[in-house]
Amino acid sequence: MWSQRQGRLRPLRCGVEELRRRRREQEAALRKARREQQLVSKRLLRDETSEEAEEACVAVILGEAEIQQFLRLAQRGPEEKEREQALVSLRRGLQHPETQQTFIRLEGSIRTLVGLLTSNQALLQLGAARCLHELSHSEQSAVAEACLPATSYLLTYLSGHSADFIELCLYTLGNLIVESEAVRRQLLPQGIVPALAACIQSPHLTVLEALGYALAQLLQAKEAPEKIIPSVLGSTLPQHMLQLLQPGPKLSLGVAVEFAWCLHYIICSQVNNALLITHGALSTLGLLLLDLAGAVQRTEDAGLELLACPVLRCLSNLLTEAAVEAVGVHPQLRDERVVAALFILLDFFLQKQPSLLPEGLWLLNNLTANSPSFCTSLLSLDLTEPLLQLLSVSNVVSGLAAQAFLQRSGLQALQRHEEVAQLQDRVRALQQTALRG
Repeated sequence: MWSQRQGRLRPLRCGVEELRRRRREQEAALRKARREQQLVSKRLLRDETSEEAEEACVAVILGEAEIQQFLRLAQRGPEEKEREQALVSLRRGLQHPETQQTFIRLEGSIRTLVGLLTSNQALLQLGAARCLHELSHSEQSAVAEACLPATSYLLTYLSGHSADFIELCLYTLGNLIVESEAVRRQLLPQGIVPALAACIQSPHLTVLEALGYALAQLLQAKEAPEKIIPSVLGSTLPQHMLQLLQPGPKLSLGVAVEFAWCLHYIICSQVNNALLITHGALSTLGLLLLDLAGAVQRTEDAGLELLACPVLRCLSNLLTEAAVEAVGVHPQLRDERVVAALFILLDFFLQKQPSLLPEGLWLLNNLTANSPSFCTSLLSLDLTEPLLQLLSVSNVVSGLAAQAFLQRSGLQALQRHEEVAQLQDRVRALQQTALRG
């Protein structure tokens, strides 16, 4: 059921195994940043066809004269092919930070690139957009600021017809949004939120994944709770996001990961989580949790934890909302299958991603906080031993696992079970051992 787009973010001149290795490293770095530090990240989209044609070419650092020459050829070259090739050479040079700095210092360079971006020749537009994309990936904030004149046009092109071009514009905007507050100040009144809301109805998975990335970057801005998230919640984006997270044969892992993180950033802002609950967020996330548990039993795909982490966080945070009591927990989350699914994921994390164990235990604690029935499920489903095994993993995991036994009022109601007293003694003893370790 998990459809996943083929990797398009790839370096030059690499074999299949090397591409896979580097993709795993990129995913691991992104996973670590989002999970542990909630840092922003940037994406670099490279066109496979053009890369293969350029494999024999080596990117070099360009000086002012060379940059000016390529810009001049791109503007007024005698042949269209020569103009396109000039932009290819310029883009290749812009992969170097030194060339990027030279480019933005050169008077009129960005203006020329914007002129090519707005030309009536599609291939020149695409070449200019790719040059801007290379600039947007820069780690230097001054480069992002220099791209400011192009952002309005990139936003306009989101309503175009070419899925590849829209995807490129979205990744470029996502990179610039996160780097520059000036870019956000310009794009918000120009309607970036409505433009993104229109894009979410695209039938192309590549566009949806790029959209999720750009939206996630926007939602992580420091001013997001006051200036961005209210607009997002007032649009059609939340309903469409939840639809894209619905389990089923059309669910795309890449798309779901991006929008699950978007949902996480919105929920963490606590602007209006009651609205998400009324839109059925608990139901959707509960079903997705069950589906994830089934998926990890059927596949060794390590990418599944990329989705599991934000799903667990979203559910954990929503369960602490007062609105949950007002509207009532969805029956799906009162089903003991949720506890069973959670333990399947905990076992998966223990084997594949131990660092995600606290996320699962945090949800378990929130599920059992005010639910004697869930506490009973720990015993009726014979899940006490698996939980006890987690006490020796780490101090953090030990503390969360012990809470599931010792700090829930529902468990105190189970004193009629003779095994509970002995179980509590074992928990305390194992917790002390873990803490000493």
